[in-house]
Amino acid sequence: MKKILAILIACVATIGYLSAQTLNIRVDNVTYLFPATQTGVMPYSDGTTLEVMGKSFALTDIDEMYVDQTAVTDNAVDVVFDGSSSALTVAGNVAKHLTISHNGAHVSVVQSSDLAQEITYTLSGTSSDGEFYTEGAYKTTLQLNALTLTNSTPVYSGAAIHVQNSKRINIKLNEGTISTLTDAATGSQKGCLYAKGHIEFKQKGTLNVYGNKKHAIKAGEYISVKNATINVLSAAGDGINCEQYFLMESGNVNISGVSDDGIQCDIEDTTVGSTGQTTDHEDEDSGNMYISGGTISISVTALAAKGIKAQGDIYVTGGSVNVSTSGNGIWDATDLETKASCAISADANINISAGTLTLNSSGSGGKGMKCDSLLTIGGEAVIDITTTGGLYYNNGSNEYTNYTGNTDWIDNSYYSAPKGIKAGTKVDTGETDYRGNIIYNYRGGIVISGGSITVSTSGKNGEGIESKSTMTISGGEIIVDAYDDALNAASDLTISDGMVYARARNNDGIDSNGNCYIQGGLVYAIGASGAEVAIDANSEEQKKLYVSGGTLVALGGLERGASLTQSCYSTRSWSQNTWYSLTYGSNVLAFRTPDSGGSTMVVSAPSTPSLKKGVTASGTAIFGGEGYYPATCTGGSTVQLSNYSGNGGGGPGGFGGW
Repeated sequence: MKKILAILIACVATIGYLSAQTLNIRVDNVTYLFPATQTGVMPYSDGTTLEVMGKSFALTDIDEMYVDQTAVTDNAVDVVFDGSSSALTVAGNVAKHLTISHNGAHVSVVQSSDLAQEITYTLSGTSSDGEFYTEGAYKTTLQLNALTLTNSTPVYSGAAIHVQNSKRINIKLNEGTISTLTDAATGSQKGCLYAKGHIEFKQKGTLNVYGNKKHAIKAGEYISVKNATINVLSAAGDGINCEQYFLMESGNVNISGVSDDGIQCDIEDTTVGSTGQTTDHEDEDSGNMYISGGTISISVTALAAKGIKAQGDIYVTGGSVNVSTSGNGIWDATDLETKASCAISADANINISAGTLTLNSSGSGGKGMKCDSLLTIGGEAVIDITTTGGLYYNNGSNEYTNYTGNTDWIDNSYYSAPKGIKAGTKVDTGETDYRGNIIYNYRGGIVISGGSITVSTSGKNGEGIESKSTMTISGGEIIVDAYDDALNAASDLTISDGMVYARARNNDGIDSNGNCYIQGGLVYAIGASGAEVAIDANSEEQKKLYVSGGTLVALGGLERGASLTQSCYSTRSWSQNTWYSLTYGSNVLAFRTPDSGGSTMVVSAPSTPSLKKGVTASGTAIFGGEGYYPATCTGGSTVQLSNYSGNGGGGPGGFGGW
């Protein structure tokens, strides 16, 4: 005791003489730093306890006291991991607010409820069996500085980093450094990196995450990424999972090796009393995803997994998004329906006004993009979607990952088709009309006003762009090469502007189950040979195709009974893989015919057109090189055109309408 007292007197005397010095008090592996300018009076009680800046120390616990010139940063805690041990330094101004526990490299810091300052924890070093746990009621910053931390045997949590603060958590990655986190395969953790509050990733460092128990990164509230590079290299659950919203501003997010979804944003579960009421995503900005910059690259292989999944809305206003899914569909025994993979999926709306999206799905029944309400695409968005999987069929007893049978009389709950884009919802009202037909309500749909969209599907029933409600196209360039209908709408379909290339290899190029309106733009539609047509409307339900404007080329003819207020012309035959030119006024459109399609060619333009085949064409390429507009054409031979009414007898192609 006398020795400790002597050291204490010496330290106090030194501090009094050198006011710029720092008093270091070490208790086990924790060193507390008290600047001389802040210490003031240090009560010494009963010869057993020393109090410095409100922090009490039992003298028997003190391992070392000394004075040096260490600079102290207020509100700072440094944690250095070294194998099976750890060392902490704590700024004196927050020391009294912290209860620190440790077991080797397993560290716990609990903040008192009266702490009203943000603490910055700097974590560095390496441990193959350690963790960092903190809890409190105030916002916190974690500075990761080349940290490599694996939690092998959970002590406080199974996570590598667990932040039990329900506030904003800044996670800063030191520029030029790489940090790696790996959690335990056991424990109750929701993620390798978990925060009860919201996480903001910042700075230009790199973070690698391996999630062995559940998710790789999990936040109880929102997650945002700015400048940082986040690599999720494995996860037993989702790569990134959050509530409230996910915001990608800049930086890079790369996700692979996960057993569920790439990024999933759930509606925050805020149950209210006995009513069980939960937060609405529109009121609380919950369940939404925002992508305004940076690069997201995701590859998921799990059955029915989603690359990006939001229970609310998805907004893309910039950045680059690359997603591939390869998992087949599954049978959901709870909902009694099939579920399939999808690159981007939203339970509400999707709005894309800029950015580049490359979406691929190779699993059976997989889709490129899907939402249950309204899909809006415009501005400078560039979207490229490819699905190559087969038709997934499962009735709860039998499963086929490449079903080739007829689905006309099969309950659609039993199968998932590999579509490019699917949006909107068709709702059975439970009522019928006077003819006994079911009356439907429609929600959402598809609105395209700009951008560049390319879609390719090759699996059975693989429609290119499908709306379960209406579809409206007023701009942009759309290129679809589909196994089934290239464009399909459950209700009315309207094209008033833009450029549309719609090729269906086994069905209609453009198919509306309501009325179909061609009012403007440039439309090149190709239907399959046989009974299919280039442009179809639901004439069986007294709906009709209306052509009132625009420039139109339709291989396979038009739906019988069409209303053609803009004159249409036709030829009974056309040559495959041949360049044609359509001239009207001073405008020239060049287009190449495919290697298959319906026999009738119908053309229409704002003024009387002339048609040539076998031309040599150049100009501004459109439709992925299948056309030029405006075009310069030479050579070729004139094709005789006949007036086309669309009101005569004959098949759906309108052969009798010449």
